[in-house]
Amino acid sequence: MGAHASEKFAGRVQRLGLSPAEVGLLRMISGQPGRSQQSVAVDLGVVPSRVVVLIDSLGHKGLVERRTGATDRRHHELYLTVDGERVMTDMRSVATEHDDELLAALTPDERGQLTSLLQRIADQQGLTPGVHPGYRQATSRRKPVTQDR
Repeated sequence: MGAHASEKFAGRVQRLGLSPAEVGLLRMISGQPGRSQQSVAVDLGVVPSRVVVLIDSLGHKGLVERRTGATDRRHHELYLTVDGERVMTDMRSVATEHDDELLAALTPDERGQLTSLLQRIADQQGLTPGVHPGYRQATSRRKPVTQDR
């Protein structure tokens, strides 16, 4: 079900010209305007260079801007642009459409139960709220496996 939901969501956000990873990053910035690239990398569990690539892509699309840090000029703070805010508004509609289609077979009470149960599982697994575990998998820092001869 997770793979099916992910595939459907990717198709929906593609209509907005975004990847699921870019949507996740926009959500993080929207939720905490002014946060640093470094803090985003820490929350995602990825190397900072991965975040730079994503931010560059969103910057080229006119959705995110970097500003010199107010307290430390060596760090950049991340903010959504006006277009980025518009895309987030569009994303809320896309997310509602996505949820409604996937959960159409459930009553409102059943949806609440499902949400509660999935949250318990996510908590037990140590998942970071709002961060898709795919970020870590796509940018794994594992060392290459070598064979002893």
